[in-house]
Amino acid sequence: MTSATNPSTEELTPFPDHTQLPDSNGTFVKNWQEHPQSILLTDSITPVLKQLHPDGQYCIGQDLGIYWRLTDPPEKGAEAPDWFFVPNVPPLLNGQTRRSYVYWREYIAPLIVLEFVSGDGNEERDKTPWKGKFWIYEQVIRPAFYGIYEVKKASVEVYEFIGGQYQLLPANEHGHYLIAPMGVKLGIWPGVYQNVELPWLRWWDLQGNLLLTGNERAEQEHQRAEQERQRADRLMEQLRSLGVEPEA
Repeated sequence: MTSATNPSTEELTPFPDHTQLPDSNGTFVKNWQEHPQSILLTDSITPVLKQLHPDGQYCIGQDLGIYWRLTDPPEKGAEAPDWFFVPNVPPLLNGQTRRSYVYWREYIAPLIVLEFVSGDGNEERDKTPWKGKFWIYEQVIRPAFYGIYEVKKASVEVYEFIGGQYQLLPANEHGHYLIAPMGVKLGIWPGVYQNVELPWLRWWDLQGNLLLTGNERAEQEHQRAEQERQRADRLMEQLRSLGVEPEA
């Protein structure tokens, strides 16, 4: 006599991993500025993250899907922040670059998620259960910090997850927001990046110094070397005027 199959003992279909889930929703980037803005954030924060994680165990996502529940189609169960950082996870999975961040497999929430507003900001502040970005970040994914950046308003709102919900953080006297676990501050920098002048979203250290990109650091070093060369040339001219020939 055969017994009926017990659904609880049936073999379940394995959850898909990052290589099996869609890595694009097939739509165009809404704002040309989003890509350089993400690069600016990543480039300037990388030296800090390397100090915080000398083992290299961290992940940065730029317009990368965070899968938070299994749906059909799968992309309906994902949010794709413009920029996010997850500590204490490997940057590669089985030697492959991440195509998405599968939250139900790794269980570690991003430390910070940043959204760049393209429209009126309602999408980024939507608290509709199971659909709104704000609701999903606050109630499910729960990054410690959530930032909403509006280039048109030259502003950023930063929320911290406190007591089970997001609390809007106050800015300091410079308009910067402390992201304590990273040892940095986040704020608006009016300046030129990639030949475009905009109120860019950028990082500062705890002393208030702007975190520079690799190109900015190289330019700073070039200017410092040029100043040293000019000082040396003036010193040699002064010595010669006194009848002293500097040794080669």
